[in-house]
Amino acid sequence: MRTFSCQCGNNLHFANTHCVKCGLKVGFLPDERQLSALTNTASGEFLASNNGKLYKPCKNYKVHDVCNWMVEQKDTNELCVSCRLTQTTPNLDEPENIKLWYLLEQAKRRFLYSAMNLNLPITNKVEDPTNGLGFDFLQNQTVDSYGNELFIKNYVTTGHSNGLITLNINEAKDASRIDMREKMNEKYRTLIGHFRHESGHYYWDRLILNSDRLGEFREIFGDERLDYQTAMANYYANGPAQIWQEVWISAYASMHPWEDWAETWAHYLHMVDTLETANDFSLSISHKNIMTPYLKGDERSELAVETSFTQLFDDWCALTQVLNALNRSMGMDDAYPFVISLSALKKLRFVHHTILDHLN
Repeated sequence: MRTFSCQCGNNLHFANTHCVKCGLKVGFLPDERQLSALTNTASGEFLASNNGKLYKPCKNYKVHDVCNWMVEQKDTNELCVSCRLTQTTPNLDEPENIKLWYLLEQAKRRFLYSAMNLNLPITNKVEDPTNGLGFDFLQNQTVDSYGNELFIKNYVTTGHSNGLITLNINEAKDASRIDMREKMNEKYRTLIGHFRHESGHYYWDRLILNSDRLGEFREIFGDERLDYQTAMANYYANGPAQIWQEVWISAYASMHPWEDWAETWAHYLHMVDTLETANDFSLSISHKNIMTPYLKGDERSELAVETSFTQLFDDWCALTQVLNALNRSMGMDDAYPFVISLSALKKLRFVHHTILDHLN
């Protein structure tokens, strides 16, 4: 994730809606992948300082203040490309839910920023009901509208099905998420991590299923035709494989090849987003600059792709060593509680090649 600049020269951050120095409204321009200062026009639209084009605020920016993305003036849709993906929002009659919705949308937009930079396909389910991507943000139903406890309670499970990603809004509550992290014995559980993991299932359908990469996937990750329900029951009854650290990137990845792929995919997105941040701040370690993880269009030969992965992984190892050391100095848990085995590294390389092969 990059930082951006206002026309006054002040630094802007991805979630900003105003410049604290000059006071101008700012918004993210999805077509430019940039945050821009905005000037009101006489017709009520906004002129972007970055490119001189006219925009209007997303409806969820203007009405609910949970979004800071803009819509091109010629676009007839009231919602930005991010908010169009959200099919179900939390019940806003409950005061706490507006904050939870904001946190969910913010994490979703960070995921989408990386997906856009990687030129991954992003289409909503209105435009493409078969292959489109959608999000439902739901909450547990344990009481009725009168506050009486329901006999049959409905607990929302975060997951993916046919392009629809469902998230339990409790994951946006720090206390609830940390409680689940402890119960599930997960060292790393974040809101953005859920988006990245569940998107892995979606992009498996888009990039692996029915592609010429399926055979190689099965060689590296295993056969996804293994019964999922049986694998899940076995995992929760017996725990992860004893040697999971030697083969998988996380304990949960050992459950089934689909989860192995989704965990590896999410991990790759963690890497590229964090490395872009380090590069944007001109960070160097032992006098060696952290490189941007994104390749230009003319840098996608087979050799360039393989070289770029080696650079990416080397930079990642150097950066996470520093991050963990800094956290330990502050008395905090490791920022990066993972050890990448040779098997997990091979899987990360496969994800890297899959994404870049899709671009060619």
